[in-house]
Amino acid sequence: MSKGGNRALLVLVVLIGINLRPFLTAIGPLAGRIDARLAMGMDQLAWVTLLPLLLIGVGVLCTPALLRRSSAGALLGAALLLLALGSALRFDLASGVLLIASAALCGLGSALVQGVLPGLIKGVFAQRVPLVMGIFSACMMGGGALGAILSPRLAAVIDWSRVLALWSLPVLLALAWLAWRVRLPRPAPNPQSQTEQRLVALPRSWLLIACFGIINSGYGIVVAWLAPSYMAQGWSAQAGGELVAWLALAQTLSGLGLPLLAARKLDRRPWMGLAIALQVLGFGGLWLAPQAAPILWCLLCGAGLGGSFSLIMVIALDHLPDPRRAGSLSALMQGFGFMVAATGPWVAARLHHLSGDFASAWQWQLGGLVLMSLLVLRLNPLHYPSAMRLSVTGKTAISLPTQSNTPA
Repeated sequence: MSKGGNRALLVLVVLIGINLRPFLTAIGPLAGRIDARLAMGMDQLAWVTLLPLLLIGVGVLCTPALLRRSSAGALLGAALLLLALGSALRFDLASGVLLIASAALCGLGSALVQGVLPGLIKGVFAQRVPLVMGIFSACMMGGGALGAILSPRLAAVIDWSRVLALWSLPVLLALAWLAWRVRLPRPAPNPQSQTEQRLVALPRSWLLIACFGIINSGYGIVVAWLAPSYMAQGWSAQAGGELVAWLALAQTLSGLGLPLLAARKLDRRPWMGLAIALQVLGFGGLWLAPQAAPILWCLLCGAGLGGSFSLIMVIALDHLPDPRRAGSLSALMQGFGFMVAATGPWVAARLHHLSGDFASAWQWQLGGLVLMSLLVLRLNPLHYPSAMRLSVTGKTAISLPTQSNTPA
C-alpha cells in the first residue's frame, strides 16, 4: 500500500476502535433505568455483556475461514453494518430479549473486526506493530470511556434507549470512511495450511488463550458490575458511569503507552508484569476498601487492563513473522479467549446472588491474575521458535522475529 493508503487505513483503525466498546460500557450506568422498564434482573442483564463476548469469541474463530472466501474490506464493511444495526435496534426498546439480541449483533460485528485487523496491521505496518496495536487498543478503550460517561448524561435529557441507539451514528462515520478512502489489496488465495490447522494443538496457543481470557474476563466484570456495585452503595447512575469512564480513560492511556514502552525489546514480560501488578492493586482496593479511593482503584484497574490487553495482542503477533499465520494465531487466541472471558460477568452475577455483595467478583478476578502471572513467566521470546514448532518433520517452522533497537 502507498503512504496515503497507510494513513487512510490508520484513520480507519482509529474510527473502528472507537466504536467497539460503547455498546457494552453504556449498559452498566443505565442498569437501573433498564431494569425499571424491562424488569431484567442481574442474571438476565449479565447476558447483555456475556453474550457479545461469547459471540466475539465464536466469530473471531470463523474469521480466518471467511478471509479465504472474501476480502478484508468486505468483512470490515459487514462488521460495521452489524454494529450500526445492533445499536439502532435499541431505539425505544420495550423488550429485554431485543436488548440481548442487539448486543448479539454488536458482538458479531466486533468479532469480525477483531479477527481481521490484527493480521492486517501485521501485514501493512510490519515495523510499527506495537504502535498501531497500541493506537487501536487506546481508541477501543477511549470509545468505552465515551460510552460510559456520555450515556447517563444524555439519558437525563432523552430516553435511555434512544441514547443507546445514538451510538450507531459514529459507526456510520467509520463505514463512510471505509467506502470513501480505504482501498485494501485483495490477498492472494491462501488455502488453510497444515501449519494453521495445527495451531490449536500447540500448548503455547492455549497459554495465550488463558492469558487473553483472564484479561478480558476482568474487563467484562468491571464493565458490567462496577457502576451497579457503587450504585448499590448509594451512588447515582451518573457518578457510577463516571467511574467506568475513569477506568476506560486509564485503559486508553495505558493501552497506547505500555506497548510503546515495551517496543524497544522483544521481551514484553516486565511490562506485562507491571500491568498485572496494577490490576492486583486496583481489584484489591475494590474488594478491601471500595469507598476509600474509588477513582484510584478504577485508574489502577483500567491501566492494568488496557496495558495487558495491548501487550498480549502484540505478544501473539510476535510469535510468527508471517502476517497471515500471525493473524490466525491472534484469531485463535481471541476466539477461545473471549469464550473464557464471557464467563466472567455471569460468574460475578452468580457470586453476587450467593454472597449478596460484589466483593466476591473482585476476589474471583484476583485469583485469575495470580494464575496469569505464572503463565506470563513462560513468554520468553527466545523460546518462541520451539513453542511454535509446527512442521511434520519436527523442524521449527518459523524464525525468531528480528529485534529492533529503535522504538516501533
